[in-house]
Amino acid sequence: METTSKNIVLVGPMGSGKTTVGRRLAHELNQDFYDTDHEIIDKTGVTIDHIFDIEGEDGFRERESKILENLCQMSNIILATGGGIIILSKNREILKNVGLVVYLSSSVDQLLMRTAKSKTRPLLENSADRRKTITELVDARDVYYREVASLVVDTTGKNLHEVINIIKRETENVE
Repeated sequence: METTSKNIVLVGPMGSGKTTVGRRLAHELNQDFYDTDHEIIDKTGVTIDHIFDIEGEDGFRERESKILENLCQMSNIILATGGGIIILSKNREILKNVGLVVYLSSSVDQLLMRTAKSKTRPLLENSADRRKTITELVDARDVYYREVASLVVDTTGKNLHEVINIIKRETENVE
C-alpha cells in the first residue's frame, strides 16, 4: 500500500503535541489535517468543557467515537486525536486498522509545562494536583497507546522539527 493513500493518526496524552505536530506534518506532506476535538466542537457548536458538563465523560466519548469512525473512512489524512480516545476498545480496534498510528509520548514534566496555561482541558480543570492527575492518566493509558501504535516517538526534549522528521522517516520506510 502506498503511503500517500494511508492515514497517519497521532495518539498520546494531552499536551504531547498531537495537534501541533499533526498540522505541521499535514502541511509538509501535503495532506488534509483533522483533529477529533475540533471536529466535535465544529459539529456541536459548543466547547468540549460544555459537553463534559452536560453529558459527562461518557457522552463526550460517544461523540468522539462517532467522529473517529467518520474520519477514519477518509484516506490520505493526518489525524490528531483526543488524549482519551483510546479508552474505548471499539476506538482501539478502529485505530489498529487505520494506517500509521504514532504515539507521541512525553515526560510528565513536559506535559505539565505544555498544559500549564490551558483552560480547555476538562480532566485538569478541577484538579487540585495537576501533576498527580497527568501522572495517573499517563499510567492508566500508556498500555492502550502502545497497543494501537505502529510507532512510538518520545517527544521529551525534542523540537517540532525533530519529531516531524522521525515520523516522515517512518512513513518513507513503510513504502
